[in-house]
Amino acid sequence: MNRQSKKNAKESRKSRASTKKKTGKAASSVEIGSSSAHFVFITGLSGSGKTLALKALEDTGFFCVDNLPPELIDPFAELTAKGGDNANRVAIVADMRERGFLKNFPRVFRRLRQRGLKTTLVFLEARNDILIRRFSESRRPHPLAPDKGGAILEAVRTERRKLSGIRRFADVILDTSELTAHQLRRYLLEHFTEPSDSKSPALNVISFGYKYGVPLDADLVFDVRFLFNPYFESKLRHKDGNDPVVVKFILSHHETEEFLTRLKSFVDYLIPKYALEGKSYLTIAVGCTGGRHRSVMVANSLARHITEAGRSAKIIHRDVENE
Repeated sequence: MNRQSKKNAKESRKSRASTKKKTGKAASSVEIGSSSAHFVFITGLSGSGKTLALKALEDTGFFCVDNLPPELIDPFAELTAKGGDNANRVAIVADMRERGFLKNFPRVFRRLRQRGLKTTLVFLEARNDILIRRFSESRRPHPLAPDKGGAILEAVRTERRKLSGIRRFADVILDTSELTAHQLRRYLLEHFTEPSDSKSPALNVISFGYKYGVPLDADLVFDVRFLFNPYFESKLRHKDGNDPVVVKFILSHHETEEFLTRLKSFVDYLIPKYALEGKSYLTIAVGCTGGRHRSVMVANSLARHITEAGRSAKIIHRDVENE
């Protein structure tokens, strides 16, 4: 091969490499832009509640990453976009703990938006006195305190000043000074999730007898001792609330039907409220005198109603075998 041929071959390889690089970049941009993934970036002042916010979104199904360096956000977004529905909601905390955050994050965030990625930037803040109190209570050092042991007030002021630029292009600015952890969670769920995203707590329905004590883990207790008692019917005394004959007897009295209607409606109202507050477990206890007849029948009816509504409920008859 002569010198000119070698030169032409070299230029051809460069041209193909350049075309491949440009094509790959364009394909990546198109792919990330067409992704349905929603990225919620959480930043703000140290002590303002960023960790609580991240946990709240994680509990509703967000894929969450804490303290992701800005230089890794771009490749992470591309990988997530390729993941499809497996990671269509992502929450990332990025803040002053990472060196280079102030310099790199604004550039990276704007580039993601230019490429068509759906993004929301949430900036959390609080009053200086609140932040100082929170650091004092947690006994954790402020990331900007000199040698992690300097004056917290000066560190808070410095951080607030340095973050002012990022604060200006935030989509949501939330002051958490007067918010409890539950109120912060509720705000985030209302603004970043659909009602169906709130996970229902694990539900347990327990029947019990008051003569043996109220279940220690009961969250809600319903006393059904006002219902007609099959115990005083000689043919029913040795049966229990699982027996169709006993069920028919209890339901034959109009008070039972009215009570069940009201009970089910009340529980239907409460479960989403508990879910919104982040309760992981909900134990509903139904009690009668001995825990064999009325409470068993009512607990079965309630658990069946919960299941038919699309939720899962575990039924436990604690005292049904007791005489």
